[in-house]
Amino acid sequence: MSKVRIPALLAVLLLALSLTPASVSAAADPPSVKLSKSQAGTGGSVTVTGEGWRPRALLMILICGQSVPATGVTGGTNSCANADGRAVTTDAEGRFGRKLPVAEPPVPCPCVVHVATVQGAKAEADAVFQVAGHAVEPLPADASGGRLSVLTDTRLDGSSGLLTWFGAPPARTLVFTVGNVGTSPVKNPVFQVGTSHGVFAPEWQEQQWRGTIRPGGKARIELPVELAAGAHGDYTVSLKYGGKVMAEQPWGVGRPWGVTLFWILVCLVVPAAVFRVGMAAVDRVRPRPHQRRRGLRLPELALRLPGLKPREEARHSIASTLPWFTPDSGPDPAGRLSAPHDDSPSSPTTPIRKGPT
Repeated sequence: MSKVRIPALLAVLLLALSLTPASVSAAADPPSVKLSKSQAGTGGSVTVTGEGWRPRALLMILICGQSVPATGVTGGTNSCANADGRAVTTDAEGRFGRKLPVAEPPVPCPCVVHVATVQGAKAEADAVFQVAGHAVEPLPADASGGRLSVLTDTRLDGSSGLLTWFGAPPARTLVFTVGNVGTSPVKNPVFQVGTSHGVFAPEWQEQQWRGTIRPGGKARIELPVELAAGAHGDYTVSLKYGGKVMAEQPWGVGRPWGVTLFWILVCLVVPAAVFRVGMAAVDRVRPRPHQRRRGLRLPELALRLPGLKPREEARHSIASTLPWFTPDSGPDPAGRLSAPHDDSPSSPTTPIRKGPT
């Protein structure tokens, strides 16, 4: 048994050794971006290629100013030529190629071609690029010695209630932990929280956190996030501080089915109510006949059907309806009912007998 196990273990070990370097190198290699040329003027174009990205990932390509690959896009997307950006989807191996028109960013150079994922796990890469004829200025110095860095993954706390099911604005709390990696304390930092839907740019809102973070210290931050009424679908919550995006958190918002149910009920109830009101109005205005035909009464039907004897109450009803039908108060000597007759002595058809004188 031991002789059988040793070859099996050796085979598994060789397979692991053959797969480990490739997997480690694939995981360690960050996504990269290459340009067909490092400088071009406005109106021209540059071909952007990349590899090492997530397969079938949607990317956004922009030309941004006041940025270098070492620090990234310090001014955020506000320092990029957003109107002239291009979107591209990577292939099954994480590669892409796209032609990008050259446009001047809203801030001076140094400039980069910035490539970042739109959805899912965050990934980005920059390549140095010079826009010919565009102003070049030194990067702004950091006025504060304090710098914040996100230490933990962000998360969204909270849940949707019954009102959200009927179209109320969905709300969550963005929770994360930051640390001060600078040399001076950071007092009352102002964060920017943005929400974006699909490929649209986020809408930023400034939110100030009250407190002081000393150098080397950390703090747990909670910021409220709220969407518009009736919002549904896949959203992304972004966190920005000092002009740089620090974290992104996906947020899947369910459809408010209560609103759909409400409109279905409205489409069913309103026509039914209108129909009832219309029928009531028609019933009021239509002419009514003064006399109605009477059907055959049950006692009369009982008399006409052979073999069917009416009850006593039926006889009284017939008697009240037919005045000439008046049965005798008692049976005749033969034990049967007879029609009325006249036994008066003054009848001209009855002879008068005379007795002996």
